[in-house]
Amino acid sequence: MKLRLPFLKNPPLVSVVRLTGTIGLGGRNSLNDATLAPLLEKAFRRGKPAAVAIELNSPGGSPVQSSLIAARIRRLAEETGVPVHVFVEDVAASGGYWIAAAADEICADPSSILGSIGVISSGFGAHIFLARQGVERRVYTAGASKSMLDPFRPENPEDVERLKHLLDDLHQNFIAHVKARRGDKLDGAADLFTGEIWLAQRAVQLGLIDGIGHLKPKMQERFGKKVQFRRYGLRRPLWSRFGAQLAQDALAGIEERAAYARFGL
Repeated sequence: MKLRLPFLKNPPLVSVVRLTGTIGLGGRNSLNDATLAPLLEKAFRRGKPAAVAIELNSPGGSPVQSSLIAARIRRLAEETGVPVHVFVEDVAASGGYWIAAAADEICADPSSILGSIGVISSGFGAHIFLARQGVERRVYTAGASKSMLDPFRPENPEDVERLKHLLDDLHQNFIAHVKARRGDKLDGAADLFTGEIWLAQRAVQLGLIDGIGHLKPKMQERFGKKVQFRRYGLRRPLWSRFGAQLAQDALAGIEERAAYARFGL
């Protein structure tokens, strides 16, 4: 006589991926598609997760890297049939919101900052300073636009017009992505694409996110109290703590602080 034991099911598994920092700026905390690719692959495919939860804290950065990361998240979600939940911490703005919009559901803390659906380009002009110091700038190009927006020469209105066209096209790409992902959830009467930012409760009303909440209680509410979490995060290699990499990280850290400071963080 055989003793039959009831079939025991494992508790649901949620893969947790932490994405924090600027996007594509090159520091140790910088987020880019090449670095995140193996991390996301593991999160979606290892252990048959019931969901992937992303802890997101980013003020933005490179539009291309934002697009690549968001596209990879959607591609993996569709290939594996695993839903994606984003939980915003301090900020998901600009490229950070681009990534957030790749989720099936977005939640945030009541004090989280969201939005900034726009594109920015900034620089400086030093030609007057150089002239006062008696320094002459010499530039030789093949191609009328090759020295476009050179900060050491007087600003050319034609260059500015070209840049504005580029920014407008990038903005339209951003808008198209948000509309495709959020669809009918968006408040059609509100102008959401001016670069404005909102706190989470207002973002819920505008349809930019789905609710207020934190990762663990939300996932327990969805998958039960026994849900298990498996965390995935970027690790900084030992060699990167020395030499030139240390100086590069310091410079990138200044850029990152400036990016967060735009949102009072």
